[in-house]
Amino acid sequence: MNTELAKTISLYATKPHKELANFLLDKSKDELIALLNTLITTYINDKNSSLLREYIVVSLAGYKPTEQKIGYNGFKQSTDIGGKIACEAKPQNLNTADNKIRKNKKRLNGGGNFTDYTHKRFRKDKKENPNMLIAGFVDGELLYVIEFPFKTPSFLRKIKEQLKKRFPKGDKLGEFLRSAIFDFRHYKNSRNLKIIFLEKERLQKHKNNLTLNFFNFLLRKLRNETNK
Repeated sequence: MNTELAKTISLYATKPHKELANFLLDKSKDELIALLNTLITTYINDKNSSLLREYIVVSLAGYKPTEQKIGYNGFKQSTDIGGKIACEAKPQNLNTADNKIRKNKKRLNGGGNFTDYTHKRFRKDKKENPNMLIAGFVDGELLYVIEFPFKTPSFLRKIKEQLKKRFPKGDKLGEFLRSAIFDFRHYKNSRNLKIIFLEKERLQKHKNNLTLNFFNFLLRKLRNETNK
């Protein structure tokens, strides 16, 4: 975080808003643009919070984001079910600076995870059947958003296998499956899979930041969309 942004945030938190307004009014247009750009860059790459990334993904997919920390990330009206349908956003952000110092570089694989998961939560999600929104960012730049129903059979099997391994006899009070993981292989054959956001130039630009199989999967999807 640079000095100007740090001072702006400090003024907002510690001084009357009029003092912050005067501070900003003294800035040139270019300085204000730079300040806003730095703020967004810092926020969208936050390793401790995916709030902004979730908001972007949910909005792009046509859902209204919720303000709640717990629960689904958004809702929209659905003519198919005659009511509201929820969405669960799972955005991943790859930080290339971190990758430079890693022995084994991370790559986006169309995956995500559920933290602190239980059989009870799994049953609830199966009943509600939210649409999953899987997204990938590289240094805050959005590459893809993929949508599919939670009740996709291969996806359900992957999550259920991990729950049964952790809790073979059912949930235990106060205990959780810390991370139920998945990747594109577990939903790629969904009949209801939709590509919400995907651009060829961005995909090619970040080819080395995706696993090869996932990159080829996205490339095929792009070609199919083009040939429609």
